[in-house]
This record gives sequence, C-alpha cells and structure tokens, in this order.
Amino acid sequence: MNEPAASSPPGVARAHPLMSIGEVLGQLRVEFPDVTISKLRFLEAEGLVEPQRTAAGYRKYSWDDVARLRFVLTAQRDQYLPLRVIREQLAQWDSGDETPGWQRPALVAVGPGGEVPGRSVEEPESSQLRLGRADLVARSGVDESTLGELERLGVLVSDPPGWYDADALIIARAVAGLAAYGLEPRHLRGYRSAADREVGLFAQLVAPLVRQTDPAARARAAETARELVALSQQLHAALVRVGLRSTLGR
Repeated sequence: MNEPAASSPPGVARAHPLMSIGEVLGQLRVEFPDVTISKLRFLEAEGLVEPQRTAAGYRKYSWDDVARLRFVLTAQRDQYLPLRVIREQLAQWDSGDETPGWQRPALVAVGPGGEVPGRSVEEPESSQLRLGRADLVARSGVDESTLGELERLGVLVSDPPGWYDADALIIARAVAGLAAYGLEPRHLRGYRSAADREVGLFAQLVAPLVRQTDPAARARAAETARELVALSQQLHAALVRVGLRSTLGR
C-alpha cells in the first residue's frame, strides 16, 4: 500500500517531490547494494537524517535527505569513518562551517533487481558477490597453487558449496599484492591468528545486541561491528607505521 503524500505548500511538492523509504532504498541501492530499510531506520535513530512524517506517521524523504544518506554511506564505505566522526562532519555542515561536498543525486531508472539499465556494474564489491574458483583466480591475480595454500592455512575460506564472496576476493588480491614484494602465504599465518583473536574479542562486545529480537538492536550490532573493524584497521596501520620508523630512519 502506498504511503500517503506528505502535506506541503502548493507547488512545492511538484518542484521537490518527497519519497517513501522504499523509493529512497531503490535510489541508494544503485550505489550501495547492501543498504536495507533497517539500515535507513538505524541512521535516522542515530540522528544522521530526519525525514518528514505524514499525519499517519510515514517517513517522507527529500532530495537533501537522500544526499545526506549518500554522504553517510560513502564515508562509511570509502573512508571507514565511525558514525561519531560522520556526525561531527554533518554538524559542521549544518552550522555552515563546512560543506562535505555532496551533490544532489540524479534520477535513474532502476530495474527489479536494483540494476541500472545500460550501466555496467562496477566494484565496490557487494557482500552478495559470489565467485567460482576459476573466477576468483582470474580476478585476484593469485594462482591456483597459492589459493590452495591460503585455504590450507585458513587465511581464505569458501562458502559452501565452494563459492567465494567479496571478502575472499579482497583477501586474495591483498595476498597477490604482498606476493609481489616477496611475501608468501606461510608468512600470513599470523594475520589469521590475530584476526581470530579480534573476532573473539569483538564478538563478546556485540553479542548482547545480537541476542535482542528488536531489529534496531540488530542493526546497531552490525554498525558496532563495522566501527570496531574500522578502528582496528586504523590501530593496526598506525602501529605498523610506528614500528617501521626506525627502519626508515624517521
């Protein structure tokens, strides 16, 4: 059932039509295939976007709201920024101190699966990505023997029945890049061990949220996990840089 239109002054609705949450989802999924309605509601609950409400309580989003959501999702995906930092950037923009640099999105025709007719699908890689073994080898640059060694060491795993997802592709590409500098799969066993320790630690932090049946709590758990991963990446990179300073003579 269609949501009732939000009330607005004559002529305004025609110039700046408002969208339902489903229409916003269709717009954003062109660029962010993993976004969900729960994610949009979570970002609203966090105060990052404030859609209008109809008298019946339905959400209605403006183009500025969509642009704001696109900025948030891009900052998370491309810069691994936690919501706290994104919220600060948006507050600066709202106060007129800084413009994050978003643009009004263009209207596009979206197919039933979220695809855009005539537009090739480019990476970023979606969590929905599924590759066979031969495709993973071709797209990552690792050879078959290296892939087998990575699986034996537990650095890379496949999903039953033998599919590889986006993270497997990222791992394989990183391994191929490191191999160009002489690192072999056996050198990467420590990465797996360190990752497992972090998984255990972070799982304890998000488990109380995951156990709740409230969809908002589960969305918060996913967001917390994402921020923990981003912070862990920043910490790891900084520690490695610090450790290399003496070698580099800095």
